[in-house]
Amino acid sequence: MSDLKTKHCQACEGFSEPMPRPDAERALGQIDNGWMIDETGKSIQRSFKFDNFHETMAFVNAVAWVSHIEDHHPDMAVGFNHCSVQYSTHAVGGLTENDFICAARVDALLD
Repeated sequence: MSDLKTKHCQACEGFSEPMPRPDAERALGQIDNGWMIDETGKSIQRSFKFDNFHETMAFVNAVAWVSHIEDHHPDMAVGFNHCSVQYSTHAVGGLTENDFICAARVDALLD
């Protein structure tokens, strides 16, 4: 795992443009290989599977806590035993290092 999980998000106002695709692909290589860049290159996403609803909700709450601490919030789709997490920096209309930092921190929840 990279040092991304030890970094903290910067204020979105600190970014003027989204990360270029080649930079995003390099950053993607620093997080779990379950994450993918979407076809537009504007977000990263990963799906997680769990044994039951309780584990799913515990994970969702842990992601919410990471999001609160980093002040960078994903879109999530939640079901009985699964959760999809999608990060994008809406302020710039694409990806920034913040998205990869949060993805690395989410991965660390499962270590």
